[in-house]
Amino acid sequence: MTPPDLRRVVAVEELDLGTDGRTAIVVRRTIRGDRYVSHLVAIDLTARRRIPRPVTLTTGTTRDTRPRLSPDGHSLAFVRADPTDDAAVAALQMLDIRGPRLVRAVRPGRHGAVGEVAWSPDGRRIAFTAEVDPPRFLVGRVPPISGRGPATDTQEPLARRITRTDWRWDEEGHRDRWSHLFVVDARAGARPRQVTHGDFGVEDIAWHPDGRTVAFTTDRGPEPDLHPRTTIWAVDVDAAQPAEDAAGAEPWEVVAAAGWANHPAWSPDGRWIAAVGILEPEPLDDLSPGLILGPADGSRAPIALAPELDRPVGNWVDTDLNGWMVSGRHGPLWLDERTIVATISDGGRSHPWTFDIDPRTGHPRGHRRAADGDATTHTIAVARNGVAAALGTIGTRAMELLTFDPRARDASTDDGWTTRSSLGSRWQAAFEQPTMRLVQAPGAGGPIDVRIVSPHGAGDGPLPTIVDVHGGPLGAWAPAPHLEVFLLAARGYRVILPNIRGSATYGREWIRPQLGDWGGVDAADVHAAIDHVVGIGLADADRLGVLGLSYGGFMVHWLVGTTDRFRAAVSENGVANQVSAWANSDSGPEYDRAALMGDPFSPSGVDKLWRQSPLRNVANVRTPLLMLQAEADLRCPPQDNEQFFIALRHLGRVVEYVLYPGESHVYASAGRPDRRIDRMTRLLDWFDRYLR
Repeated sequence: MTPPDLRRVVAVEELDLGTDGRTAIVVRRTIRGDRYVSHLVAIDLTARRRIPRPVTLTTGTTRDTRPRLSPDGHSLAFVRADPTDDAAVAALQMLDIRGPRLVRAVRPGRHGAVGEVAWSPDGRRIAFTAEVDPPRFLVGRVPPISGRGPATDTQEPLARRITRTDWRWDEEGHRDRWSHLFVVDARAGARPRQVTHGDFGVEDIAWHPDGRTVAFTTDRGPEPDLHPRTTIWAVDVDAAQPAEDAAGAEPWEVVAAAGWANHPAWSPDGRWIAAVGILEPEPLDDLSPGLILGPADGSRAPIALAPELDRPVGNWVDTDLNGWMVSGRHGPLWLDERTIVATISDGGRSHPWTFDIDPRTGHPRGHRRAADGDATTHTIAVARNGVAAALGTIGTRAMELLTFDPRARDASTDDGWTTRSSLGSRWQAAFEQPTMRLVQAPGAGGPIDVRIVSPHGAGDGPLPTIVDVHGGPLGAWAPAPHLEVFLLAARGYRVILPNIRGSATYGREWIRPQLGDWGGVDAADVHAAIDHVVGIGLADADRLGVLGLSYGGFMVHWLVGTTDRFRAAVSENGVANQVSAWANSDSGPEYDRAALMGDPFSPSGVDKLWRQSPLRNVANVRTPLLMLQAEADLRCPPQDNEQFFIALRHLGRVVEYVLYPGESHVYASAGRPDRRIDRMTRLLDWFDRYLR
């Protein structure tokens, strides 16, 4: 496998399941030229074949996403965008899957691009979110929403009058408009109606079983930009609608978690709301988000369903074989009035779990893993009859549609999994696959899980070796590696993937020592992992390289400033100066608070930030360093990493700095294909130059 082969990679990245469990809809994404296109594919789960023949429902140069099957299973709502026109509106579409034929496209009305989509329980209406006017900060001649309406002399506003700190976000850019809730009748010709209005955004929409109430996540605190805290609200979509441009129906708060809450799900009888959240106020990063449950009327505070689990809800493990372009759906999902299903990440893997409750009192009655193995679960879905499906990886295989029994594990089929598709991983058959083993390296804080990836057919002798540090630091390497690891192994490198202290999925005690100590216990664990792999004879101690993105990029900068053991290094969208990054990053102040990094409000706070800044060690750097940077990255912006580059140039060190225009933080996995290929080619050539 070589960098141009990235164009051959396919991602199966979204899933919906009919309420009767008969049909699954997945999104299959491919590359055409330098654009991503995606189409909807139906898979009949009642077919006799274990891997049914998929039926492609949409074609053409389109980006079809967010598939949602109607309750009767006949209609499919989805969002369609034009990948060749960045200004085009992403519109709501409806498809009759019995044809299949396109039934209608919902006219945009007074809103911009459609985000989320949800059918009402009776199948007569669709709720969705979309950006709306008025703009938050724009001054002067305001450009039309997503290109709608006549063009102005320039698409740029006169100015942005910024009054809050949340005016920007990575991958979104300027957050000029809020997304609000809309409802539209499913019948042809109906126009959407805006339900919510105001200075807040709406996401994670979910219908109540009564078919007239929608729950959603929002932050309506007094200073949400300074003290973010999302909670769950509900609104009656059939309340008397006001005159145009007046205030909409008034929402009410139903799950007010002291920390935060999101992703609401009503119980089938409408008595309870389950959500993901944290009940402790002002939580730090060592506290994992869990499942919480509260009464649907908000009459009392929510409770935690499994506080002793100490593992996060969701997929917190790193592999870009899941596409990295859409967020997974991890629950909570109600299997019945007594059982909730959600994804839990544990030990560098993620699986569906079931949580039992007393439907009368809401008290928890236990929880268990519903499927096991070297798997990661990107999205889950359940049907009324108990059928459950997921998109996930098993071992090093790319993501496919899987089914599992949430009530009884069957360890005879991949630890409870049954694979039901091959359209996501078939591309891997064209290439030799690397081998991966999991070892535990002795560390000062306890054994460190280390995945060692070796070239196909490699023996047990020492090879030139790259240690790859994951992002976060609340990430964790998965059994399925990143595509960069496939390419490094194909070039003949062994790759070390350590889940050092600070990694999520190992519990609070594994995270806590790293808080406020970047470059301390975490760096020690990187060295311990390398020492172990060298000690067992698999890594050549004289030909070591280091690689990392985001927090991993920070670790590269830190390591080359504190050791000379590496012959070459590649950092990507890293961190160099924590003092300036506190404000330069889109999420800096809250991120640093939760990570105990420090702040600029006192000499001691600044000292703490500076102590964890690689820039203070820059004069010690002797390792040849390639710095890769997304120019539009708002999470770890260029202004920070340029300080490191300029200092190294003035010191006369070997350094290169490569900027990729228009790209965001995770462009390595989700950026324009030609830039991803260029990035990977430069990375491989850099290591070849110094490690060969």
